[in-house]
Amino acid sequence: MKKHITWSNLIFVIIICLFFYKPSRVWFTRKLSFSPSVNKISADKKITNYNWNLKGLNTNDINFDSTKGKVVFLNFWATWCPPCIAEFPFVQSFYNDYKNKVDFIFVTNENWPEVAIFFEKNGYDVPTYQTLNGYPLGLPNVSSIPTTFIIDKNGNIRLEKTGSADWNSESFRKQIDKMLNE
Repeated sequence: MKKHITWSNLIFVIIICLFFYKPSRVWFTRKLSFSPSVNKISADKKITNYNWNLKGLNTNDINFDSTKGKVVFLNFWATWCPPCIAEFPFVQSFYNDYKNKVDFIFVTNENWPEVAIFFEKNGYDVPTYQTLNGYPLGLPNVSSIPTTFIIDKNGNIRLEKTGSADWNSESFRKQIDKMLNE
């Protein structure tokens, strides 16, 4: 008995293969990323203690306390994570334009050689850290990556986004500009 391959079966197999192929997953994720919305101030989402030591991998060590009174873009990520890889071009473009207005903190648990290879291959240069002690009080636990928090000048967590996003969109930039002027 001869098996006949139909077009629909072939297309199904190709789609499944593309789903498991990391570069195609990154491409699809990037295409499906949207602009996140900054929330109004909520009393229950606020950093209450900024004491958090961070070891700089490509920058100086800092204590998160140095971000007090500033707008902060805090991102947890990894080089092996397809949604992280997908959003990084958006992140780098946003960073390039706002690095003198917003404090950027990128946290990973990977070692610098792994991160350095990823940065060099893709032309990224965002300030990257490893945590040296527990998260600041008020910051929710991070259970998946990428997870990004936007924190206003008063310590309010105005955005908590898990998954890839277009951090370089015009609407997101307008929201950040508004926060910077508050």
